Amino acid sequence: MQPAAAHLANVPVNQIREITQAAWARPGSIVLSIGEPGFPVARHILDAARSALKRDDTNYTPNAGIPALREAVANRYAATHGRRIDPSRVYVTAGAQQGLHLVMSTLLNPGDEVLIPNPGYPTFAMTVGLLHAVPVGYPLRPENGFQPKIAELEQLITSRTRLLVLNSPSNPLGAVFSAELTRELVELAERHQLWVISDECYEAFTYDVPHVSPARFDADGPVGGSTAGRVFTALTLSKTYGLTGLRIGALIAPAGMEPVLNNVMEATVSCVSGPSQYAAIAALTGPQDYVRTSLEHYRINRDAAAAVLTSLRIPFLDAQGAFYLWADVSHVSNGDVRGWAHRFLAEQAVAVAPGTAFGSIGEGWIRIALCGGTTEMVEGLRRLPARTPV
Repeated sequence: MQPAAAHLANVPVNQIREITQAAWARPGSIVLSIGEPGFPVARHILDAARSALKRDDTNYTPNAGIPALREAVANRYAATHGRRIDPSRVYVTAGAQQGLHLVMSTLLNPGDEVLIPNPGYPTFAMTVGLLHAVPVGYPLRPENGFQPKIAELEQLITSRTRLLVLNSPSNPLGAVFSAELTRELVELAERHQLWVISDECYEAFTYDVPHVSPARFDADGPVGGSTAGRVFTALTLSKTYGLTGLRIGALIAPAGMEPVLNNVMEATVSCVSGPSQYAAIAALTGPQDYVRTSLEHYRINRDAAAAVLTSLRIPFLDAQGAFYLWADVSHVSNGDVRGWAHRFLAEQAVAVAPGTAFGSIGEGWIRIALCGGTTEMVEGLRRLPARTPV
Protein backbone atom coordinates (compact mmCIF):
# COMPACT_ATOMS: atom_id res chain seq x y z
CA MET A 1 0.00 0.00 0.00
CA GLN A 2 1.25 3.48 -0.87
CA PRO A 3 1.80 5.76 2.15
CA ALA A 4 -0.58 8.62 2.91
CA ALA A 5 0.42 12.18 2.07
CA ALA A 6 3.41 13.28 4.13
CA HIS A 7 1.70 16.37 5.56
CA LEU A 8 -0.86 14.18 7.36
CA ALA A 9 1.85 13.32 9.86
CA ASN A 10 1.45 16.88 11.16
CA VAL A 11 -2.31 16.51 11.74
CA PRO A 12 -2.86 15.64 15.43
CA VAL A 13 -5.14 12.91 16.71
CA ASN A 14 -8.45 14.22 18.05
CA GLN A 15 -8.16 13.20 21.70
CA ILE A 16 -11.83 14.06 22.34
CA ARG A 17 -12.95 11.37 19.92
CA GLU A 18 -10.30 9.01 21.24
CA ILE A 19 -11.56 9.08 24.85
CA THR A 20 -15.24 9.24 23.84
CA GLN A 21 -15.05 6.21 21.58
CA ALA A 22 -13.28 4.32 24.36
CA ALA A 23 -16.17 5.24 26.67
CA TRP A 24 -18.80 4.21 24.12
CA ALA A 25 -17.10 0.82 23.90
CA ARG A 26 -17.51 0.39 27.66
CA PRO A 27 -21.21 -0.07 28.55
CA GLY A 28 -22.36 1.91 31.55
CA SER A 29 -19.78 4.66 31.23
CA ILE A 30 -20.70 8.22 32.15
CA VAL A 31 -19.68 10.27 29.12
CA LEU A 32 -18.73 13.87 29.99
CA SER A 33 -16.21 14.17 27.18
CA ILE A 34 -18.28 15.27 24.20
CA GLY A 35 -20.57 18.22 23.56
CA GLU A 36 -23.74 16.41 22.50
CA PRO A 37 -26.96 18.24 23.49
CA GLY A 38 -29.21 15.90 25.46
CA PHE A 39 -32.73 17.18 24.73
CA PRO A 40 -34.95 15.75 21.97
CA VAL A 41 -35.06 17.94 18.88
CA ALA A 42 -38.13 20.18 18.71
CA ARG A 43 -41.02 18.55 16.87
CA HIS A 44 -41.53 21.38 14.34
CA ILE A 45 -37.90 21.02 13.21
CA LEU A 46 -38.24 17.27 12.70
CA ASP A 47 -41.55 17.79 10.87
CA ALA A 48 -39.89 20.21 8.44
CA ALA A 49 -37.24 17.64 7.56
CA ARG A 50 -39.87 14.89 7.18
CA SER A 51 -41.99 17.09 4.93
CA ALA A 52 -39.02 17.74 2.65
CA LEU A 53 -38.43 13.99 2.34
CA LYS A 54 -42.12 13.24 1.77
CA ARG A 55 -42.34 15.69 -1.12
CA ASP A 56 -39.03 14.32 -2.47
CA ASP A 57 -37.26 17.65 -2.05
CA THR A 58 -33.91 15.90 -2.28
CA ASN A 59 -32.32 17.60 -5.28
CA TYR A 60 -29.33 19.89 -5.48
CA THR A 61 -29.72 23.32 -3.96
CA PRO A 62 -27.64 26.38 -4.91
CA ASN A 63 -24.05 26.10 -3.71
CA ALA A 64 -24.65 28.74 -1.05
CA GLY A 65 -27.92 27.23 0.13
CA ILE A 66 -31.69 27.70 -0.16
CA PRO A 67 -32.50 31.44 -0.40
CA ALA A 68 -35.07 31.24 2.41
CA LEU A 69 -32.45 29.80 4.78
CA ARG A 70 -29.87 32.42 3.87
CA GLU A 71 -32.50 35.08 4.55
CA ALA A 72 -33.36 33.45 7.89
CA VAL A 73 -29.71 33.45 8.97
CA ALA A 74 -29.32 37.10 7.97
CA ASN A 75 -32.48 38.04 9.87
CA ARG A 76 -31.36 36.17 12.98
CA TYR A 77 -27.96 37.85 12.86
CA ALA A 78 -29.60 41.29 12.55
CA ALA A 79 -31.92 40.57 15.47
CA THR A 80 -29.10 39.26 17.66
CA HIS A 81 -26.37 41.77 16.83
CA GLY A 82 -28.28 44.81 15.61
CA ARG A 83 -26.44 44.81 12.30
CA ARG A 84 -28.14 44.02 9.03
CA ILE A 85 -26.23 41.89 6.51
CA ASP A 86 -27.18 41.04 2.95
CA PRO A 87 -28.25 37.38 2.60
CA SER A 88 -25.82 37.09 -0.33
CA ARG A 89 -23.04 37.00 2.27
CA VAL A 90 -24.51 33.89 3.95
CA TYR A 91 -23.25 30.43 2.94
CA VAL A 92 -25.01 27.33 4.22
CA THR A 93 -22.39 24.81 5.37
CA ALA A 94 -22.24 21.25 6.66
CA GLY A 95 -21.84 22.49 10.22
CA ALA A 96 -19.44 25.16 11.41
CA GLN A 97 -16.52 22.79 10.78
CA GLN A 98 -17.12 22.82 7.04
CA GLY A 99 -17.41 26.59 7.24
CA LEU A 100 -13.94 26.76 8.81
CA HIS A 101 -12.58 24.45 6.11
CA LEU A 102 -14.26 26.51 3.39
CA VAL A 103 -12.62 29.72 4.59
CA MET A 104 -9.19 28.18 5.05
CA SER A 105 -9.36 26.43 1.66
CA THR A 106 -10.17 29.78 0.08
CA LEU A 107 -7.51 31.88 1.82
CA LEU A 108 -4.47 29.77 2.65
CA ASN A 109 -1.37 29.02 0.59
CA PRO A 110 1.08 26.26 1.57
CA GLY A 111 3.29 27.50 4.39
CA ASP A 112 0.96 30.31 5.47
CA GLU A 113 0.66 30.70 9.22
CA VAL A 114 -2.63 30.72 11.11
CA LEU A 115 -2.95 32.02 14.66
CA ILE A 116 -5.13 29.64 16.69
CA PRO A 117 -6.01 29.67 20.40
CA ASN A 118 -4.07 27.43 22.81
CA PRO A 119 -6.14 25.92 24.40
CA GLY A 120 -8.54 25.81 21.47
CA TYR A 121 -10.80 23.43 19.61
CA PRO A 122 -8.62 20.69 18.04
CA THR A 123 -9.96 20.91 14.49
CA PHE A 124 -8.49 24.42 14.18
CA ALA A 125 -5.00 22.90 14.05
CA MET A 126 -6.17 19.80 12.19
CA THR A 127 -7.76 21.79 9.36
CA VAL A 128 -4.77 24.12 9.01
CA GLY A 129 -2.46 21.11 8.75
CA LEU A 130 -4.65 19.39 6.17
CA LEU A 131 -4.28 22.45 3.95
CA HIS A 132 -0.46 22.48 4.09
CA ALA A 133 -0.44 25.60 6.28
CA VAL A 134 1.12 26.08 9.72
CA PRO A 135 -0.88 26.45 12.95
CA VAL A 136 0.68 28.85 15.45
CA GLY A 137 -0.87 28.73 18.90
CA TYR A 138 -1.42 31.97 20.78
CA PRO A 139 -1.47 31.46 24.55
CA LEU A 140 -4.56 31.62 26.72
CA ARG A 141 -3.09 31.43 30.20
CA PRO A 142 -4.74 30.65 33.55
CA GLU A 143 -3.25 33.76 35.16
CA ASN A 144 -5.05 35.91 32.59
CA GLY A 145 -8.38 34.11 32.91
CA PHE A 146 -7.62 32.23 29.67
CA GLN A 147 -8.11 35.44 27.68
CA PRO A 148 -5.73 36.47 24.87
CA LYS A 149 -3.28 39.33 25.38
CA ILE A 150 -2.95 41.65 22.41
CA ALA A 151 0.79 42.17 22.98
CA GLU A 152 1.50 38.43 23.02
CA LEU A 153 -0.55 37.90 19.88
CA GLU A 154 1.24 40.72 18.09
CA GLN A 155 4.64 39.18 18.85
CA LEU A 156 3.61 35.99 17.02
CA ILE A 157 2.73 37.74 13.75
CA THR A 158 5.24 37.25 10.93
CA SER A 159 5.34 37.96 7.21
CA ARG A 160 3.68 34.52 6.70
CA THR A 161 0.75 35.14 9.06
CA ARG A 162 -2.47 35.13 7.05
CA LEU A 163 -5.34 34.40 9.38
CA LEU A 164 -6.45 34.85 13.01
CA VAL A 165 -8.92 32.36 14.51
CA LEU A 166 -11.12 33.61 17.37
CA ASN A 167 -13.55 31.58 19.48
CA SER A 168 -15.96 33.18 21.94
CA PRO A 169 -17.76 31.67 23.78
CA SER A 170 -14.83 29.30 23.96
CA ASN A 171 -14.78 25.58 23.50
CA PRO A 172 -13.19 24.19 25.71
CA LEU A 173 -12.92 27.03 28.22
CA GLY A 174 -16.34 28.58 28.56
CA ALA A 175 -14.59 31.98 28.47
CA VAL A 176 -16.30 34.92 26.76
CA PHE A 177 -14.55 37.93 25.22
CA SER A 178 -15.64 41.40 26.34
CA ALA A 179 -16.69 43.98 23.75
CA GLU A 180 -13.49 45.92 24.40
CA LEU A 181 -11.23 42.91 23.86
CA THR A 182 -13.18 41.88 20.76
CA ARG A 183 -12.73 45.33 19.26
CA GLU A 184 -9.00 45.27 20.04
CA LEU A 185 -8.62 41.89 18.34
CA VAL A 186 -10.30 43.15 15.16
CA GLU A 187 -8.12 46.26 15.24
CA LEU A 188 -5.04 44.03 15.58
CA ALA A 189 -6.12 42.14 12.45
CA GLU A 190 -6.63 45.42 10.62
CA ARG A 191 -3.17 46.70 11.58
CA HIS A 192 -1.52 43.60 10.21
CA GLN A 193 -3.87 42.96 7.27
CA LEU A 194 -5.03 39.59 8.59
CA TRP A 195 -8.23 37.75 7.83
CA VAL A 196 -10.32 36.70 10.85
CA ILE A 197 -12.42 33.60 11.38
CA SER A 198 -14.76 33.93 14.34
CA ASP A 199 -16.06 30.55 15.54
CA GLU A 200 -19.37 31.37 17.23
CA CYS A 201 -20.85 27.89 17.66
CA TYR A 202 -21.99 28.71 21.21
CA GLU A 203 -23.23 32.26 20.63
CA ALA A 204 -26.70 31.37 21.99
CA PHE A 205 -25.33 30.24 25.36
CA THR A 206 -23.86 32.86 27.66
CA TYR A 207 -24.50 33.39 31.37
CA ASP A 208 -25.09 36.98 32.52
CA VAL A 209 -22.66 38.42 29.97
CA PRO A 210 -23.34 39.37 26.33
CA HIS A 211 -21.92 37.59 23.31
CA VAL A 212 -20.18 40.14 21.09
CA SER A 213 -19.40 39.14 17.52
CA PRO A 214 -16.12 40.44 16.01
CA ALA A 215 -18.12 41.25 12.87
CA ARG A 216 -19.69 44.11 14.84
CA PHE A 217 -16.37 45.94 14.53
CA ASP A 218 -15.66 44.95 10.93
CA ALA A 219 -15.81 47.22 7.91
CA ASP A 220 -18.61 46.82 5.39
CA GLY A 221 -16.83 47.79 2.20
CA PRO A 222 -16.12 45.40 -0.70
CA VAL A 223 -13.01 43.27 -0.66
CA GLY A 224 -10.11 45.15 -2.17
CA GLY A 225 -11.35 48.57 -1.08
CA SER A 226 -9.84 50.72 1.63
CA THR A 227 -12.58 49.70 4.05
CA ALA A 228 -12.76 46.03 3.07
CA GLY A 229 -14.24 43.63 5.58
CA ARG A 230 -12.00 40.88 6.92
CA VAL A 231 -14.17 38.89 9.38
CA PHE A 232 -15.74 35.52 8.53
CA THR A 233 -18.32 34.31 11.07
CA ALA A 234 -18.86 30.54 11.44
CA LEU A 235 -22.20 29.51 12.95
CA THR A 236 -23.94 26.22 13.55
CA LEU A 237 -27.35 24.85 14.46
CA SER A 238 -25.72 21.76 15.97
CA LYS A 239 -25.43 23.13 19.49
CA THR A 240 -28.18 25.75 19.46
CA TYR A 241 -30.93 23.35 18.37
CA GLY A 242 -29.41 19.91 19.05
CA LEU A 243 -28.90 19.13 15.34
CA THR A 244 -25.38 17.71 15.55
CA GLY A 245 -26.05 14.86 13.12
CA LEU A 246 -27.86 16.94 10.49
CA ARG A 247 -24.60 18.81 9.76
CA ILE A 248 -26.07 22.22 9.20
CA GLY A 249 -24.44 25.58 9.83
CA ALA A 250 -23.71 28.89 8.15
CA LEU A 251 -20.79 31.08 7.23
CA ILE A 252 -21.14 34.85 7.00
CA ALA A 253 -18.47 36.20 4.66
CA PRO A 254 -17.19 39.70 3.90
CA ALA A 255 -18.89 41.32 0.92
CA GLY A 256 -17.35 40.52 -2.45
CA MET A 257 -16.27 36.95 -1.67
CA GLU A 258 -19.26 35.30 -3.35
CA PRO A 259 -17.69 34.10 -6.65
CA VAL A 260 -14.68 32.39 -5.11
CA LEU A 261 -16.68 30.84 -2.24
CA ASN A 262 -19.20 29.37 -4.70
CA ASN A 263 -16.33 27.72 -6.57
CA VAL A 264 -14.79 26.24 -3.44
CA MET A 265 -18.19 25.00 -2.23
CA GLU A 266 -18.72 23.23 -5.54
CA ALA A 267 -15.33 21.53 -5.23
CA THR A 268 -15.95 20.32 -1.67
CA VAL A 269 -19.57 19.51 -0.83
CA SER A 270 -21.44 21.12 -3.79
CA CYS A 271 -24.32 21.88 -1.42
CA VAL A 272 -25.74 20.83 1.93
CA SER A 273 -28.56 18.27 2.20
CA GLY A 274 -31.91 19.83 1.30
CA PRO A 275 -33.93 18.27 4.16
CA SER A 276 -31.35 19.54 6.64
CA GLN A 277 -31.73 23.03 5.22
CA TYR A 278 -35.52 22.92 5.58
CA ALA A 279 -35.08 21.75 9.17
CA ALA A 280 -32.79 24.74 9.73
CA ILE A 281 -35.38 27.17 8.34
CA ALA A 282 -37.93 25.79 10.79
CA ALA A 283 -35.43 26.04 13.65
CA LEU A 284 -34.54 29.67 12.96
CA THR A 285 -38.05 30.94 12.20
CA GLY A 286 -40.13 28.81 14.56
CA PRO A 287 -40.59 28.67 18.36
CA GLN A 288 -37.38 29.10 20.38
CA ASP A 289 -38.41 27.08 23.46
CA TYR A 290 -35.61 24.56 22.87
CA VAL A 291 -32.95 27.27 23.11
CA ARG A 292 -34.37 28.79 26.29
CA THR A 293 -34.79 25.39 27.96
CA SER A 294 -31.28 24.31 27.00
CA LEU A 295 -29.70 27.51 28.29
CA GLU A 296 -31.39 27.13 31.66
CA HIS A 297 -30.39 23.45 31.86
CA TYR A 298 -26.76 24.26 31.07
CA ARG A 299 -26.78 26.98 33.74
CA ILE A 300 -28.14 24.51 36.31
CA ASN A 301 -25.51 21.93 35.31
CA ARG A 302 -22.74 24.52 35.43
CA ASP A 303 -23.69 25.49 38.97
CA ALA A 304 -24.09 21.85 40.06
CA ALA A 305 -20.71 20.91 38.59
CA ALA A 306 -19.07 23.93 40.22
CA ALA A 307 -20.47 22.86 43.60
CA VAL A 308 -19.01 19.36 43.25
CA LEU A 309 -15.61 20.62 42.13
CA THR A 310 -15.55 23.13 44.98
CA SER A 311 -16.32 20.38 47.49
CA LEU A 312 -13.38 18.39 46.08
CA ARG A 313 -11.14 21.50 46.17
CA ILE A 314 -10.52 21.16 42.42
CA PRO A 315 -9.83 24.55 40.78
CA PHE A 316 -11.88 25.45 37.70
CA LEU A 317 -12.62 28.35 35.38
CA ASP A 318 -16.05 29.83 36.08
CA ALA A 319 -17.77 29.39 32.71
CA GLN A 320 -19.44 32.47 31.24
CA GLY A 321 -20.59 30.72 28.09
CA ALA A 322 -20.84 27.48 26.05
CA PHE A 323 -21.62 24.31 28.01
CA TYR A 324 -18.27 23.17 29.37
CA LEU A 325 -16.33 23.52 32.60
CA TRP A 326 -12.53 23.67 32.51
CA ALA A 327 -11.02 22.03 35.59
CA ASP A 328 -7.49 21.59 36.96
CA VAL A 329 -6.59 17.97 37.81
CA SER A 330 -2.83 18.49 37.82
CA HIS A 331 -2.72 17.13 41.39
CA VAL A 332 -3.31 13.63 39.98
CA SER A 333 -2.39 13.76 36.28
CA ASN A 334 1.40 13.99 36.88
CA GLY A 335 2.14 15.79 33.62
CA ASP A 336 0.18 13.33 31.43
CA VAL A 337 -3.47 14.27 31.55
CA ARG A 338 -4.23 12.25 28.41
CA GLY A 339 -2.97 9.08 30.03
CA TRP A 340 -4.69 9.93 33.32
CA ALA A 341 -8.05 10.45 31.54
CA HIS A 342 -7.85 6.94 30.09
CA ARG A 343 -6.96 5.48 33.48
CA PHE A 344 -9.82 7.39 35.08
CA LEU A 345 -12.19 5.93 32.49
CA ALA A 346 -10.87 2.41 33.10
CA GLU A 347 -11.08 2.70 36.89
CA GLN A 348 -14.15 4.90 37.41
CA ALA A 349 -16.12 4.49 34.13
CA VAL A 350 -16.21 8.26 33.58
CA ALA A 351 -14.95 9.95 30.40
CA VAL A 352 -13.67 13.53 30.46
CA ALA A 353 -11.79 15.27 27.66
CA PRO A 354 -8.06 15.69 28.43
CA GLY A 355 -6.89 19.29 28.22
CA THR A 356 -4.09 18.37 25.82
CA ALA A 357 -6.77 17.70 23.21
CA PHE A 358 -6.93 21.49 22.97
CA GLY A 359 -3.25 22.42 23.06
CA SER A 360 -0.13 22.31 25.19
CA ILE A 361 -1.46 24.78 27.78
CA GLY A 362 -4.24 22.26 28.46
CA GLU A 363 -1.79 19.92 30.20
CA GLY A 364 -3.15 19.17 33.67
CA TRP A 365 -6.69 20.31 32.81
CA ILE A 366 -9.86 18.55 31.69
CA ARG A 367 -12.97 19.70 29.86
CA ILE A 368 -16.27 18.62 31.38
CA ALA A 369 -19.37 18.66 29.16
CA LEU A 370 -22.45 20.10 30.91
CA CYS A 371 -25.05 19.16 28.34
CA GLY A 372 -26.27 15.77 29.64
CA GLY A 373 -28.44 14.79 32.59
CA THR A 374 -27.69 16.55 35.86
CA THR A 375 -27.84 13.46 38.08
CA GLU A 376 -25.46 11.44 35.93
CA MET A 377 -23.07 14.37 35.56
CA VAL A 378 -22.92 14.96 39.31
CA GLU A 379 -22.32 11.26 39.94
CA GLY A 380 -19.48 11.22 37.43
CA LEU A 381 -17.82 14.30 38.90
CA ARG A 382 -18.03 12.94 42.44
CA ARG A 383 -15.69 10.17 41.30
CA LEU A 384 -12.92 12.67 40.59
CA PRO A 385 -10.04 12.47 43.12
CA ALA A 386 -10.16 15.32 45.62
CA ARG A 387 -7.25 17.72 45.98
CA THR A 388 -5.54 17.37 49.34
CA PRO A 389 -5.56 20.60 51.38
CA VAL A 390 -2.18 22.35 51.43
